[in-house]
Amino acid sequence: MGNTLTVFAVRDVGLSIAFPLWNINSLVGVFWGWFFFRELRGAGLKNWAKVVGGAVAILGGAVLLGYASTSEPSSSAHRALAGIAAAVGAGLMFGTMYIPYRKAYLSGMNPVSFVTVFTVGELATMSTLAVWFRGGLFPLLAELREARPALFWLFLGGFCWVVGDLFQNYAAKYIGIGRGIPLSNTNQLWGLAWGALVFGEFAGRGSWAQSLVIVGSITMILGAVAISSAVAPESEQASTGEAIARECQRYGLSLELAQASQRGEDTVAREGPRRRWWDALIVAGAVLVFVWLARIAQIPPIRMRPGWTVLLAATMLFSLWACGALLWKRTRFS
Repeated sequence: MGNTLTVFAVRDVGLSIAFPLWNINSLVGVFWGWFFFRELRGAGLKNWAKVVGGAVAILGGAVLLGYASTSEPSSSAHRALAGIAAAVGAGLMFGTMYIPYRKAYLSGMNPVSFVTVFTVGELATMSTLAVWFRGGLFPLLAELREARPALFWLFLGGFCWVVGDLFQNYAAKYIGIGRGIPLSNTNQLWGLAWGALVFGEFAGRGSWAQSLVIVGSITMILGAVAISSAVAPESEQASTGEAIARECQRYGLSLELAQASQRGEDTVAREGPRRRWWDALIVAGAVLVFVWLARIAQIPPIRMRPGWTVLLAATMLFSLWACGALLWKRTRFS
């Protein structure tokens, strides 16, 4: 629902206004984390200032980067209100969707399991919306057939999204949504780097736009550093423990296993490996889908700077390896 609202927001008011507005999900996440899951309770004024101030800084940086990316909104006056409402609605949806994230992880659920179920719900919702907006199933299938040469790139984008979503879920599990959501919103910096360095989207823009990019980027980085340094003290960890006990009592779960899961212990491995023969078939089927789509894919006529492409791709892969190795060392992806 949130992704659908962003489409209408960009159409009606442009990216420069829509993107900052839906980034209010950072502040929404901080509120829900405090309200429902006792995050930041007992954290002290200093940590409160770091988390809330960092979230506001990331939001402010997003505003500057948004205004630098487009010169003016693309809407007429009578559609501006609808576009702003759609952007704010998207931000509320993006911030609120983390409630089931955090609820599942306080109960001891593994992020891989959660993302699997989450993806099924996402596919069902988006398929329903697509059929409704396109006027039926057959018009949608016809449109997909026409887009076959581009489907590989869409699937590849979805693959990258799910990998990033996994890391985001581990962040929600181990540091909470009040800290995890604002930090994940720094993805705009990566988008800016690809757009400016690889695709040359800022070529020909004046010094004012470039100044906004520099100031906005620095502001977002400082906000991320502030949140990253807000380590939860013992009093806040005790508050989180109370939230875990509440969830276990409510649903009849094992408090011991839930606490072990929060410490990064693989509680599933205690019961022995559960590999099945169909696991290999699922992986093989997914790989074959990508191979088939790659064979019919067409390279879009987009100018790219190969040097920056290689550098950013290498940086991304190194970050993925380093973060994945650290996560595996500490938690075994539990």
